[in-house]
Amino acid sequence: MTVTASAASRAAEILSRPVALNGLTVPNRIAMAPMTRMFSPNGVPGEDVRSYYARRAAAGVGLIVTEGTYVGHASAGQSDRVPRFHGGEQLAGWAQVAEAVHEAGGTIVPQLWHIGMVRQQGEPPFADAPAVGPSGIRVDGTEGTGRAMTRGDLDDVIGAFAEAAAAAERIGFDGVELHGAHGYLLDQFLWARTNRRTDAYGGDPVARTKFAAEIVAAVRATVSPDFPVIFRYSQWKQEAYDARLAETPDELEAILAPLAAAGVDAFHASTRRYWVPEFDGSDLNLAGWTKKLTGRPTITVGSVGLDGDFERAFQGEGASVQGIDNLLDRLERDEFDLVAVGRALLQDPQWAAKVLGNRTEELQPYDAQALKSLS
Repeated sequence: MTVTASAASRAAEILSRPVALNGLTVPNRIAMAPMTRMFSPNGVPGEDVRSYYARRAAAGVGLIVTEGTYVGHASAGQSDRVPRFHGGEQLAGWAQVAEAVHEAGGTIVPQLWHIGMVRQQGEPPFADAPAVGPSGIRVDGTEGTGRAMTRGDLDDVIGAFAEAAAAAERIGFDGVELHGAHGYLLDQFLWARTNRRTDAYGGDPVARTKFAAEIVAAVRATVSPDFPVIFRYSQWKQEAYDARLAETPDELEAILAPLAAAGVDAFHASTRRYWVPEFDGSDLNLAGWTKKLTGRPTITVGSVGLDGDFERAFQGEGASVQGIDNLLDRLERDEFDLVAVGRALLQDPQWAAKVLGNRTEELQPYDAQALKSLS
């Protein structure tokens, strides 16, 4: 790919602008998207994880959003190599990660995660814990090996998210991101296919948002008023790429408004391709509509800097470098506020430095071998 000097300069100028998320000033518009890596034995992020994030901050990534980290609920996860955000050794490891990112000049938030009905009975890190979800229904519509959550389960999970957020602030993180996307627990409540409850937590879109909004409110009440709370959501789900929470802007507003009112400072709108319009009659993508409907800052994501389908890429396919002129146009129109970069940053820790430093001719195509190490 050939990029002219003027185009490269434009990228550096636009992406270098700082942006405020509540009390946090992010030094530029580049974020690292959360990507599960499974390099944390016993849920503890070690020196390799610390260096992995610090390298990207040192190269100019303004905001690091960590890989998903399990909150302190026994049913939250399904692997003993995914990091956890509870426990003394685990939090000590994360404190070192945050310190290293700050020393490198970046900002960092952990993504707090509960996978819900994606879990299978008997999986680590807590094999005896059941899979739980709004109705005991998996994303593919089957009942799986779990059960519907009780009132006690709901309270426990709300408390787990609030405790993790408080820990994040205590050990030096700059904010938190709540994972409400891709068919995991919070998203299972938001989506009618997996939420068939007949109590206050099921029914219309506003009712289905109640659980996520209560988590947001509990987190907001636990952390300082200026501590940013980011909420990541998506229309698509794992195993259901054509799924939609909302078919119209009005339906989307019904879901987002309670979350914003509960205390979300910014939304991270996950799409597979950032350039695809979300609704007929407008060029706005999902992040653009989210900002228009809520007035909150938004983060866009989806195949930034690369061509090829991201899901196939994580299954072993490569991807070529793609220009970002369309992305820059949208940023200049204030359609969204930050750009989360995934595979391109996974491949090349220096991606931000190359883009900000007018060295786009050095950008690397994505090779799935990058998944095998924390380079």
